[in-house]
Amino acid sequence: MKHDPQRPEERPGWPEPPLSPVLSSPPGEAEGAELKLTPPVWIFGYGSLVWRPGFEFTSRKVGFIRGYSRRFWQGDTFHRGSERMPGRVVTLLEDCGACTWGVAYEVRGEQIAASLQYLNMREAVLGGYDTKLVKFHPQEKDAEEPILALVYIATPQNPSYLGPASEEDIAAQIIVSSGCAGHNIEYLLRLADFMRFFCPQAEDKHLFSIEEALISILPCLWKTEESLEETASVPQKSTS
Repeated sequence: MKHDPQRPEERPGWPEPPLSPVLSSPPGEAEGAELKLTPPVWIFGYGSLVWRPGFEFTSRKVGFIRGYSRRFWQGDTFHRGSERMPGRVVTLLEDCGACTWGVAYEVRGEQIAASLQYLNMREAVLGGYDTKLVKFHPQEKDAEEPILALVYIATPQNPSYLGPASEEDIAAQIIVSSGCAGHNIEYLLRLADFMRFFCPQAEDKHLFSIEEALISILPCLWKTEESLEETASVPQKSTS
């Protein structure tokens, strides 16, 4: 049994999340079909879930889902930002020719109810994400059929959705944002590190372009801060 002890702080006054999420059909299946989660349940993460699931799980696999691209288009006013300065976190955009890499977690028994309740608060209530079922393809070579997995996706209909922006503008917003879970910079760099170390064969131009833009901006900020410190330390001439 695996466990991640890091869990977001409980917030009194928040509505109680539903235990079983409302599910949409996976790509290629009829809309409106009745879909039920049957044990074991697999949960696919493509953002902070890849390094901080926050719930107990039985096993995990690195792999990908088809038909989606990862985009920093969701606003975050809780985990990685604030109401005054919303952060930027990832969601999925339907894209028939693309695939998104991440981690799928297997939960069994009592882990199922606990993980779904936790994630519905973290992703749906606090994050504005909806749930879908997708086909997850494990990275391992001996994998047979794809696995049906639950995924959380922020759509343009939720109030925190920010939509597209240039990589430079997204990086600039990430630099000045932080929330209850930490700085938005950490979120970006951890996700880039995951892709680099666990999925070196995969491409994610959007992610790495934002990382590159952020790295190019940071030295400029340091120089500005040093200049301000030097100005503040210079004795002012008396005007009397």
